[in-house]
Amino acid sequence: MFAELWNEISWSEVSKASTETLSMLGFSVLFTLLLGLPLGIFLYLTSRSKAVWVQIIHNVLSVVVNILRSVPFIILMIAIIPLTKTLVGTSIGIKGTIPALVLAAAPFFARLVETSLREVDRGVIEAAQAMGASTWQIVRKVLLPEAMPGLIAGLTITAVTLVSYTAMSGFVGGGGLGDLAIRYGYLRYEATVMVVAIIVLVLMVQALQWIGDAFVKRYTRK
Repeated sequence: MFAELWNEISWSEVSKASTETLSMLGFSVLFTLLLGLPLGIFLYLTSRSKAVWVQIIHNVLSVVVNILRSVPFIILMIAIIPLTKTLVGTSIGIKGTIPALVLAAAPFFARLVETSLREVDRGVIEAAQAMGASTWQIVRKVLLPEAMPGLIAGLTITAVTLVSYTAMSGFVGGGGLGDLAIRYGYLRYEATVMVVAIIVLVLMVQALQWIGDAFVKRYTRK
C-alpha cells in the first residue's frame, strides 16, 4: 500500500514546487534584508532624537510599519495586485509573489532590528560618542556588531515566517509547495501530495532554524 501511494506522487511536480518555494524564499529574504535593515536602523535613530520634526517622521513611519504588519498576508497580496503588476509585470507565479512577500516581511524585520538595537548596552554607545565617533561610525562599528546575534535571530524568524507566506501565496496562484498542496491535495483530494508538501515545508523550516541558531551561537560574545 505504501508503495502504491509512493508511486502516485508526481515527484517531478514536488521537485519543481520545492524549487519555486526556495526561489521565492531566497529572493524575498534578500530584499527583506536590504529594505528592513536600513528601515529598522532609521526607526531606532529617529526614536532617540529630541528634534520635534524627527519625532514626527518617526511617528508617521512607525504607524505605516504597524499598518503593514497588521494586514493579513493574503489580503495584502490581493490588495497590491496593481502595484505588483506595475513593478514586475505580473501578479502570479514567483515574480508576482515576491513584492507582496517583501512588503509583508520588511516591516516585520525592521521592528526586530529596532528591538535588537535597543538592547545594545548604552555604555558602549556613550563611550563611542565620547571618542568623537559619528552617527554612521556608531551604527557600523558599535550597534551592528553588538546587536549581531539579535539581528541574525530576527532574520531567522523572518525567514521562517516567509516560508508560511510562500505557502499561503498558493491560494492566489503564487506557485510553490502551497500551490501544489492546493491543486492536488485540496482540489483533487490527493491527501498524500498534501502530506509530502507539508513535510518538505517543515524540513525547510527546521533547516532555516538550525542554520540561524548556528550563526547566532557563532556571533554571540562570550
